[in-house]
Amino acid sequence: MASLHVTLEQWRALQAVVDHDGFARAAEALHKSQSSVSYTVAKLQEQLGVSLLRVEGRKAVLTDEGKALLRRARLLLKQAEEVEQFAEGLEQGWESEINLVVDAAFPTDILMNALGRYAPQSHGCRVQLKEVVLSGAEDALLQGNADIAICANVPPVFLGEPLLNINFIAVSHIDHALHKLGRPLTTSDLEDELQLVINDSGEHHQQDVGWLGSDHRWSVSSMETALTTLMTGLGFCWLPEHVVAKHIEAGQIKPLDLEAGGQYQAMLYLVQGKQAGQGPGTKLLTELLHEEATRL
Repeated sequence: MASLHVTLEQWRALQAVVDHDGFARAAEALHKSQSSVSYTVAKLQEQLGVSLLRVEGRKAVLTDEGKALLRRARLLLKQAEEVEQFAEGLEQGWESEINLVVDAAFPTDILMNALGRYAPQSHGCRVQLKEVVLSGAEDALLQGNADIAICANVPPVFLGEPLLNINFIAVSHIDHALHKLGRPLTTSDLEDELQLVINDSGEHHQQDVGWLGSDHRWSVSSMETALTTLMTGLGFCWLPEHVVAKHIEAGQIKPLDLEAGGQYQAMLYLVQGKQAGQGPGTKLLTELLHEEATRL
């Protein structure tokens, strides 16, 4: 490995001179003498063999080479600060990584709001996010692959807290034949129509949710695929109300007028994967998920 000719402190001095508009203010910001900062930057230029600054009147400005090098040096300094923050977090007990497993029925905007608030407080702790369907979250918990899980069913020996109630509604394209019958629909009306079913992503405790009496049934891998299929005019499906709301409002799809069972609710629970206690990162992310869910 080649040895380095310059140090982070030299790059920090150059950055301070540029950001604070001169050597005097840079020295104040760095709590060093002006002569020390001047020497550090001069030594940096000497070691690199490149002119980084030029004097215009009483002001030192970056050369083109200086601009290019400082742009990369800023990234280097930022990464160095993040490494130190990460090390500090580890010393304080912060996890290096959190495995977050989320049922696909959980609203994406709530999830992203929580993660957006978590990121600047994370001490470098990474989040591995996995979206699953039905028993996928249970499998992850039982296999030890989830630090936090949002799921509809809490496996034995785990404790879950109610997080959010999801309303599912039966929908199809606005021009689907079922809407043209002009009366409340019965199960007999549905039997000959194509039903879209979202596959359970779990392997060991697979489930079927929603009416499955249709002889003509297609399985898809995600809610997005089901919605896209509905938009082409094919089939009907039970989907979370928050997923279809804007398409109903736009007049693209329509709830089925069923005599009974056109809607059902499912509670999603927040479950801790590790029973021995939470680390600071897991605890913080859990709190933020709760806060964002209660705002809905």
